[in-house]
Amino acid sequence: MIIVILIASFLGILLGFFTPMIPYVYTKYTAIAIMSALDSIFGAINASLQHKFDMNVFVSGFFTNMFIAISFTVLGESLDVDITLAAIVVFIFRIFNNLSGIRREILNNFSKKKISK
Repeated sequence: MIIVILIASFLGILLGFFTPMIPYVYTKYTAIAIMSALDSIFGAINASLQHKFDMNVFVSGFFTNMFIAISFTVLGESLDVDITLAAIVVFIFRIFNNLSGIRREILNNFSKKKISK
């Protein structure tokens, strides 16, 4: 399952290089959408390494989190409050938590293989 996620991520990045430039007015929404997507992807990798991955949870969380994050950004702009910065800080915190979980699982798997040899 990790391979599917990594291939999809690579294809998304590759596609991003060949798409036209995003207008300035949409940059906040794009940044929030990308951070939300990265949070979901790293959460899925972490769950996969812990053998808790569920595709339905991933897909629903991916789109729901992205929709809610963009909605909060729109609400913040309409209220003239910059919610974008707070959302990005939260997403970065969650991404680093997921990365530490991924690192921990990889190290545990590596040490188990090393001990069993």
